[in-house]
Amino acid sequence: MQYHYTTKGTCSREIHFEIEDGKVRNVTYIGGCNGNLKGIAALVEGMDVDEVIARLEGTTCGGKPTSCPDQLATALKQAKAAK
Repeated sequence: MQYHYTTKGTCSREIHFEIEDGKVRNVTYIGGCNGNLKGIAALVEGMDVDEVIARLEGTTCGGKPTSCPDQLATALKQAKAAK
């Protein structure tokens, strides 16, 4: 299933991703630091949703209380809750 999440408090504006059989697939960010976000997407490809959440949740960026990786964790938690 395809999901779209509007980020809050980050340079990226949206995250698009899929969850198939409990695995994260096809993560793309709209906006933000292109190279870093492509790297995050490649690293989490095929990982278990709960593992991605555990690894990324709470990551901050500069003085901000959140980050693009943290927002992905939030988006995945929201997607799990909606199921």
